[in-house]
Amino acid sequence: MKLEKDWDFDKIIDRSNTGSMKWEPSVLRMKFGQGRENLLPLWVADMDFLSPSVVRHAMEKRLAHQIYGYTMMDAEYNEALISWYQRRHQWEIKKDWILTSPGVVPATNYLVQRFTSPGDKVLIQTPVYYPFAQSIVSNGRQVLENPLKIRDGRYQMDFDDLAKKVADPRVKFAILCSPHNPVGRVWSKKELEQFGKICLENNVLIFADEIHCDLIMPGSKHICFQNICDAFAQHSITANSVSKTFNLAGLQQSSLIIPNARLRNEVSIFFETLGVGGQGSGTLFGAIATTAAYNGAEPWLDDLLVYLQENFVYLKTSLEEQLPGVKVFDLEGTYLAWADFKPLGLSPEKIIQIIEEEAGVALDHGDWFAENGAGFERFNIACPREILKKAVTAVVAGFKKYL
Repeated sequence: MKLEKDWDFDKIIDRSNTGSMKWEPSVLRMKFGQGRENLLPLWVADMDFLSPSVVRHAMEKRLAHQIYGYTMMDAEYNEALISWYQRRHQWEIKKDWILTSPGVVPATNYLVQRFTSPGDKVLIQTPVYYPFAQSIVSNGRQVLENPLKIRDGRYQMDFDDLAKKVADPRVKFAILCSPHNPVGRVWSKKELEQFGKICLENNVLIFADEIHCDLIMPGSKHICFQNICDAFAQHSITANSVSKTFNLAGLQQSSLIIPNARLRNEVSIFFETLGVGGQGSGTLFGAIATTAAYNGAEPWLDDLLVYLQENFVYLKTSLEEQLPGVKVFDLEGTYLAWADFKPLGLSPEKIIQIIEEEAGVALDHGDWFAENGAGFERFNIACPREILKKAVTAVVAGFKKYL
């Protein structure tokens, strides 16, 4: 299906009264506190752009049928996913490898439950997407941190620490965030090879969350972990979704790619025990949207990446020039920019206070991602530039009062 070029990323869309977690005043109050209902939100990782029209058209066509009963996963879903990965990532996925789930976060919880036992340790590389730690703790497992290190102004994996940590026989499962949220790294093949080698040597199963793999900035290239070698493919599970790429998170659809037949069968049986179906689960319209996006929305994505890169350049230039000392880390992947405010000489608590009270902006605060994130802030730049400029201007003005 051909996609007409009818998108405008500069267009501001009113998201009020739509139940948007990002914009809903009650959610802002609950997350940031009383009196914070009107913060300008650059926090939750969804976009303020209209999703591709080809997706809406596909859902409208199915909606017109007016019967929405139990529905099988259409074979076209797998075909679309397979074709997408061949085109965008040069990875040949077999249809038998694919299971579905109602989102990557639910899948993370399911897999932690299935492949670890209460009291086991699950390794994460902090600062990292905080629902990972929540899924570990809420299921009675222990969080084991392998903190990332900043070397030469860039985040890198600490392989010496990783090797020491996974040598513990209680470590059964490791979560690889690739590309990494929030630090914006796109891991190189060499880094992934070393990570995988250490985990395999210690019989640690790898869960590769690659939900941001299509959001790659110029000069970087995403390497699919399972596509590196068969040993990695047989000892890991990959998760992905169109939710970030095409702004479809509310449709609750993700894919699990599991080349190892034994692992795949174990996951499928476990899904049955949870009541989500032997092949996993998603939603009728989530599947329709995924198929339509993969088949027809590539031009939309290509233009989006250009717009996001321009937004990032604006953010980095504005903050670093107007607030000397602040460092915005180079964005290699995702639409989430990571900024270090510690060089301003203010406490993490003061930094948060200024951003919320003085600037009136809602960001994901660094300490949400782990202790080593304190003093950092995550900016969601997937919004019209006018909104981004308003937020950045307010943040700069807020800090200048204290410098």
